[in-house]
Amino acid sequence: MALIDLQNISKQYDIKVILKNVNFTLNQGQRIAVIGQNGQGKSTLLKIITGEVEVDSGEKAIDKSLKIEMLAQQPKFKADLMVRDAIEEQLVEVKSAKDEYEDISQKLVTDYENETLLHRQSELATFLEFHNAWDLDNLIERVLIEFQLKEFEHKDVNLLSGGEQRRVSLAGLLLRKPDVLLLDEPTNHLDVYMVEFLEELLIKNNFTLIFISHDRYFIDNIATEIVEVENGEIRKFKGGYTSYLEQKQQLLENMEKEHHNLIRMVKREAYWMQHGISARRKRNERRKSEYFDLKKKAKSNPSLIKKMSVELQREQKAFNSSEEAKIQNKRKMLFELDDISKTLGNKLLIKDFTARILQKDTIAIVGPNGTGKSTMLKIFMDKLQVDSGSFKKGDFKIGYFDQQREMLDDNRNLMETFCPNGGDRVVLADGRNLHVYGYLKNFLFPREYLDKKVGVLSGGEKNRVALALLFTKDIDCMVLDEPTNDLDIPTINILEEYLQNFQGALIFVSHDIYFVDKIAKKLFVFKGHDGQIFESFQPYTEYLEIEKELKDLSELDKEFTKVENNQTKNSTPKKQTKLSYKDQRDYDNLPKEIEELELKIEEINKCLSTPSCYEEKGIVAISQELEETNSIYEKKVERYLELEEMIESFNS
Repeated sequence: MALIDLQNISKQYDIKVILKNVNFTLNQGQRIAVIGQNGQGKSTLLKIITGEVEVDSGEKAIDKSLKIEMLAQQPKFKADLMVRDAIEEQLVEVKSAKDEYEDISQKLVTDYENETLLHRQSELATFLEFHNAWDLDNLIERVLIEFQLKEFEHKDVNLLSGGEQRRVSLAGLLLRKPDVLLLDEPTNHLDVYMVEFLEELLIKNNFTLIFISHDRYFIDNIATEIVEVENGEIRKFKGGYTSYLEQKQQLLENMEKEHHNLIRMVKREAYWMQHGISARRKRNERRKSEYFDLKKKAKSNPSLIKKMSVELQREQKAFNSSEEAKIQNKRKMLFELDDISKTLGNKLLIKDFTARILQKDTIAIVGPNGTGKSTMLKIFMDKLQVDSGSFKKGDFKIGYFDQQREMLDDNRNLMETFCPNGGDRVVLADGRNLHVYGYLKNFLFPREYLDKKVGVLSGGEKNRVALALLFTKDIDCMVLDEPTNDLDIPTINILEEYLQNFQGALIFVSHDIYFVDKIAKKLFVFKGHDGQIFESFQPYTEYLEIEKELKDLSELDKEFTKVENNQTKNSTPKKQTKLSYKDQRDYDNLPKEIEELELKIEEINKCLSTPSCYEEKGIVAISQELEETNSIYEKKVERYLELEEMIESFNS
């Protein structure tokens, strides 16, 4: 039975039709991504579900007992409320249920046949299980740490920045786990590590979810279905972003020729996903297999841990060295950084960093929030001076895009913004001379927007104007601070195309892994430890995978050392604790099941590379089967590693 069922829903504002006779259904356990161009009705659809917006016509069937909650864009908190208290205040119902469960459990010690108490205890146990509330205090602690709120836990929540307040609100929402969770751009203001933690919580705790996002990796990792809102209609696509692109491409190829620009864009995107992602997935599978073998062998040969760590570090260095050799030293020098350091307040952000930035370099500055990425941009822009070291800047023109959009004048309309000296044509950086409407159409602005004042535009629309304006400037280097924030996926695709054709140097800060992977040829990775910055030529996903594996290996090494120390310390071995019957059965059966899944994955990949096979079965169906099989495989490997750790802990 559907939790939410909308039938023939219509909604319009004045003469603008937002939704026209659309149908939408949400079932238990689904995670539906809502995508589409800004202003097409994505947020309206969510507000119809919450009841914030009434429909003009149609039927809305939503169980009144359902708890449907949405992350507020601008959360409101009581005065004088500390951060930890602000999270715990959102968990009153869950804590009350836990207290009642413990109270009933005490009463049942002496009144163990009381049917009323037993029934109520069962109800509460189900509620607490659903909300993952058995270990609530530790969960709160982990969320504070992962969302970088621990340092603020005893600070007034109303003194935090807007992004930090959203993380507090998101933390409480995730911990109290409503029946249906609605999220509008949840990854805004989160760094890549926070997004990874968010993904883990949503999947591990089986959230039923509807979300709007421009983060294509997040959509690919989380969504079980995609709903695209366009021209008052919605289309449904099974699977994540990769599957959406394949299905969308097939759909567009059947449409009229007037859609050739969109078809070209989707084809490019689908090609990039297919060739960029599949290669990394194969690499992932190889690494997981190696890690799996390592876990089995580590107890008898701990040197394998160090061996693999060294190999991973060597791989990074070899990659960087080979790429470094490809750099053409004949290219014009733009920036030269020699042992620069910078401290703001009492925090050392940059320490002894040396780098050269040449003409046509494309560099992404990445890392956790608060580590100094924007500070580095300000140094490039001469807005901040280094404390020590040498910073040299050549003679060239820079274009800057910042979150405040300082280049825009709210009192000018779009025509005046792009043609300040009159006329109706713009000259682009590549020399093309276009009519202003013909140019702005590429950034998804309709003709009627030419007379609109910049000040009345939405945040996303202003970003589109600022980016479009930047590409009309005669510049040698572009510096961008979070350029994809507030942009929808169609606009990001357009931005990527312009950036890939830009002939100058590009330096940008972004938490959008997909965007970084697609655009950057080099990374400046801010580690967040005493001003350390790591220079890498790897794709960002590749760097993050190795970073995570090195961390896992470090933890494994610590575990092994701990076991070894305990064995040395205790001359009399402790009595071994046995696995439960179910755990032992899983431990015995899983190796064979994992091996069978590996063979199945190999067969599916073989089919995907054989035209006669994938044409017979359908490429979308096979891709879906591969995704599902990989998901099952990863869960079984995770379960086996968990049992291995249990056995290790028994022995320690």
